[in-house]
Amino acid sequence: MAVAPIPIRLRVNGVEHEAVVPPRLLLSDYIRHDLKLTGTHVGCEHGVCGACTILLDDRAVRACLMFAVQADGCDLRTVESLTRADDSLTPIPLAFRDEHGLQCGFCTPGIMMSLASLAGQPEIRPGDVVDAVAGHLCRCTGYRNIVRAAERGLGVAVWTGNDVSTVDEFTSESVGE
Repeated sequence: MAVAPIPIRLRVNGVEHEAVVPPRLLLSDYIRHDLKLTGTHVGCEHGVCGACTILLDDRAVRACLMFAVQADGCDLRTVESLTRADDSLTPIPLAFRDEHGLQCGFCTPGIMMSLASLAGQPEIRPGDVVDAVAGHLCRCTGYRNIVRAAERGLGVAVWTGNDVSTVDEFTSESVGE
């Protein structure tokens, strides 16, 4: 027995979209294949790596763990929203560029979206940044430059001074080394 497609309406990066989708279509697949917004990456498809992180009503969520129908009526932001209409970059991607916070770039969109979820908060504590970055797996950078980019892009200090041992302790604890 075939399951009937379901109509959805949502706003993605400020643009209204309507579609009729299969009930089991993943939100990450809808974003990438139907909307052609390929900045949202799909890594593990289990929500562990964080590459598919987007903002859903200003909360960071894993798009690979949601069905598109669950986003009906919601406001979504993808990494493409971090570029202005004139193609200039907003503070978070600028900081990643300036602080060399990426290498291969596969994990970067998800990390930047988790940080973007913090950007609207009235107060960002250093622990918030650590928690946001720790929820992502990066095989290339060792996290040091990612945290520096997060500090710069959000205008907060996670660590005072240049205590490299503190940064190394954070990265080792975060990835279970």
